[in-house]
Amino acid sequence: MSDNISKKVLVLATTFPRWQNDTTPAFVYELSKRLQENGFEIVVLAPHYPGVKKFEIMDEMNIFRFPYFWPAKYQKLAYDGGILPNIKRSHLAKIQVPLLILSELYYAFKIIKNEKIGVIHSHWIIPSGLIGGIASKIFKTSHITTAHAGDVFTIRNSKILGIIGSFVLKNSDEITANSKYTKNVITAIENELKCNVKIIPMGVDTSRFNPDKASDLRNVFEAEYLILSVGRLVDKKGIKYLIMAMEDVIKVFSNAKLIIGGSGPEKEKLENLSASLGLKDNVFFVGFIENSDLPKYYASSDIFVLPSIETKGGDTEGLGVVLLEAMACGTSVIGSDIGGIIDIIKNGETGFLTQPENPDDIAEKIIELLSNRKMGQMVSGTGLGTVQEKFSWDVVTKQFVKIYEGLE
Repeated sequence: MSDNISKKVLVLATTFPRWQNDTTPAFVYELSKRLQENGFEIVVLAPHYPGVKKFEIMDEMNIFRFPYFWPAKYQKLAYDGGILPNIKRSHLAKIQVPLLILSELYYAFKIIKNEKIGVIHSHWIIPSGLIGGIASKIFKTSHITTAHAGDVFTIRNSKILGIIGSFVLKNSDEITANSKYTKNVITAIENELKCNVKIIPMGVDTSRFNPDKASDLRNVFEAEYLILSVGRLVDKKGIKYLIMAMEDVIKVFSNAKLIIGGSGPEKEKLENLSASLGLKDNVFFVGFIENSDLPKYYASSDIFVLPSIETKGGDTEGLGVVLLEAMACGTSVIGSDIGGIIDIIKNGETGFLTQPENPDDIAEKIIELLSNRKMGQMVSGTGLGTVQEKFSWDVVTKQFVKIYEGLE
């Protein structure tokens, strides 16, 4: 394979920003942009969304968005929470699954031929990895598959999806996982790959997320202490346990305020829980926080909490990028002792781990950090250093560049 062709990469992803400051997670875009800056020609294929351009150039990358249902306004499968939650709540989304796969396959074939693609990089084993695996066999291209956790948890609970997952993994020249936990689930799907899965997390832009972004948020919420949690309001985030913990926290720190950023199907239940516990003056639901405002929220908070749980279906936190963003802003963090969170938090050093579904433990750790400023400064300082050393986009991108350059 010539250098020119091998440097031309097709990135397949079902989660990709639709516009500037989109609330859709941007980690695939951030990685792709940096790979482009490192000399690779990146072409992205992602699902279309009503009102969004089917082709545009972003940061010198060609972005193609494939339609998968007509009229476009009825495309319900991708975005707005992700494919799996959309399938669970919409019959129309279920119907669109095979249409999305066929459409993505068609457009991938077309781009590979027209753009003379040499490498396919699939984010998520299903559906993108399936498309990448088929296309790489037909066009004899190299194929990288990156698992982000949600995909592997779904695959391990389904015999049919397990067969598809095994096909994808066997037809990948390189496989990366965002945490040790995700890697272990992958190897359970395909045991022969144990030594071939590389752990590379998604990164943090330390020029955007840093302690200098602090603002007067305490004055805005009239708070002496600010506790923050950000994420989609779904069961696996465990936000109800954090709200329950606030009952004990305000007994010690009456002017502590909890800010919950994000939206989702659990929002009304969580608001009702907060009201039933008499916490309306201490818990604020602020909805989606614009990406441009996130650093300000992190850097202005005393503590960031991610109280994730494992759902009945086995889904849990694959990594917890929001923890990394908070740590990069010099904020003390608390997270559940579960999934990929343990790759980020070393208990008592870079943050605190709590038992999942345990509001008493969460409250105890919050009170401990608010009571002991020295400990908070030590933990946040070590956390900041860890992010800069292991999780910055510069560090992460170098690892992917090494993989790209190692492909024959």
